Amino acid sequence: MMEPAPDVLARADRRIEQRLVEYRSLVDAEPPTALTPAQVEERSTISLSEMGNPHVDAFRELRTRLIAATRNDDGIIILVAPVSRGSGGSFVARNLAAAFAFDDATSAVLVDCDLFAASQHETMRVEADKGGLVNYLENPSTLVGSMLYHTGIPRLLLLPAGISSGDHAEYLSSFRMRLLVDVLRSRSPLRHVILDSPPVNGAPDARILADLADVVILVSGYGRDRPEQIARAAANFDPHKFAGVVFNEGA
Repeated sequence: MMEPAPDVLARADRRIEQRLVEYRSLVDAEPPTALTPAQVEERSTISLSEMGNPHVDAFRELRTRLIAATRNDDGIIILVAPVSRGSGGSFVARNLAAAFAFDDATSAVLVDCDLFAASQHETMRVEADKGGLVNYLENPSTLVGSMLYHTGIPRLLLLPAGISSGDHAEYLSSFRMRLLVDVLRSRSPLRHVILDSPPVNGAPDARILADLADVVILVSGYGRDRPEQIARAAANFDPHKFAGVVFNEGA
């Protein structure tokens, strides 16, 4: 049997070492005081205090179905991809992440992957002064732990998109993006990662991100996206990963 070349083994060793460094950087700082239910509502996010509310129950049901579909005892990597701009993908991604964080035995990380139209940090009123996803992908010396922000919602962290100084068209297909997903998943056996994707129609980013995910859900703005647009968007994804379409009436 042919043995791996020394340079291949050296690169593998460096990747393993880098994963260990990244993992050790994920030391959760003391979280801020939890938001009040009114403050959570101001951030267009569901609240644990609203059990029985149809919107809350809808996201809890979606969470339960995704867990059942993946049958994964470890954390799930979920791609939330809107059909088109304005379909409400970020709304669904944020509230699905909050639903996962309801369970005090689990935690969730929401990653804003819409590098051209980032919104999660503004909606959740997080001051992303240290940067975010783009800054991590641009700078090999940056550790992902320094890019995670407490949201004020227990067990829910945000990795905002950040601010780029250049062209980041290929960042989402980079090795560091794969490393990021590996590290976020490995931080805890029950940490779920929700990737908030750019729209499917018009750019390849959602298809690229789907390769990193365990499961994909498509978000269609109710009464906004035409059936042929939804079908064309759904055709971009592996049928084994594609969980279905969420029709969103939110914002």
